[in-house]
Amino acid sequence: MSGAFELTRSAINEVELRKSLANPAGGALVTFEGWVRNRNDGRPVTGLEYECFETLALKEGGRILSKAMSCFDILGVHCVHRTGRLGVGELAVWVGVAAEHRDDAIEACRYVIDEVKHRVPIWKKEHYTDGDSVWVHCADCAAHHHAGGKVH
Repeated sequence: MSGAFELTRSAINEVELRKSLANPAGGALVTFEGWVRNRNDGRPVTGLEYECFETLALKEGGRILSKAMSCFDILGVHCVHRTGRLGVGELAVWVGVAAEHRDDAIEACRYVIDEVKHRVPIWKKEHYTDGDSVWVHCADCAAHHHAGGKVH
């Protein structure tokens, strides 16, 4: 079994990532792609900005993938998350899971993306067409932002 969690400032190459999970024993490959959409909560969005605590993010991401490999009957798992500024339509996060059977791949893929969103220290700032920007789902970030600070 193999697993890898990565952070990148570059565009995600989902074709190469799918190839990295190829396995002759595999009967299923399930992927999740999270894209930057042009609206959120009724507001037009021009793009997103992701910041993270890289050392901790890589460590926690690795833990999530290790847990997925031990809890699900899968052959391999890979997750890549972007950082930096992204425009509408860009791929922000990719998860791929290979398994002998689809149910295992589906369940493991869902587990990975849910845990990454919940546990990995990556913060998302939305930029809107009116020039405003807001940290999304991040109470500590919002409090810090309103106090005049910046999250790194």
